[in-house]
Formats: sequence, structure tokens, C-alpha cells
Amino acid sequence: MALYSEKVMDHFRNPRNVGVIEDANGIGEVGNAKCGDIMKMYLKIEDDVIQDVKFETFGCGSAIASSSMATEMIKGKPVSEAMNLTNKAVAEALDGLPDYKMHCSVLAEEAIKSALDDYNKRKEQ
Repeated sequence: MALYSEKVMDHFRNPRNVGVIEDANGIGEVGNAKCGDIMKMYLKIEDDVIQDVKFETFGCGSAIASSSMATEMIKGKPVSEAMNLTNKAVAEALDGLPDYKMHCSVLAEEAIKSALDDYNKRKEQ
């Protein structure tokens, strides 16, 4: 069996939604000092719907693939739905990750939730 699924390889080689949103109204950054992966998510939300999402990830192929897939999963979705995204859902959408790479999907979930928290704080102000 291959170490990585075709979907992981596709999102690693051709990541979706890479970049920065200059006028983002939700930004989240998370990192894992143990493995060195850092993810930054940018959200553009209008009427509580994610209109655009971009990411910058410094890390391994699994981290890049997890970031890419997670952005695809929340784009166009209401904030309430995006808040429920789990690392398991990201890993399943990628047709699985090796156990020792599951932390990459956790980082993707945490980066999105961090950006959504930032959005909610800005909205309250």
C-alpha cells in the first residue's frame, strides 16, 4: 500500500487556495513546535458565509495537503458549519493519513478555528 493516497499527493502537488487575503476579516495561525509545521489561514466572510479562504503553510506534504483540503471543505459554507470541521473529516476527505501524520489534519482544524475566533472577535468590536 502506498504511504499517501492519491488525494494527499494531488493536494500536495496542486494545493488549492494558497496565498494571502489582504482584507481578510479572520486570520488564524497555529504551529507545532515538535514537527515544525506552521499554518496561517485567511478568511473573507460576508453575511456569516466564507466567501474566500487562503492559506500559507510551512511544513511537510501532509500539512500542505491538509491545509488545502480544509480550505476546500469550508469555502462557501456558513461560519456555523465551518466551526464544526474536524481533523477526522479532513483526513477522511484526503482518503486517510498515516497515523504519525494525523497531527497535520489537527493543525488544519485548529488554524481554521483560530481564524473563525478572530473573525468573531472583530465582529464584536
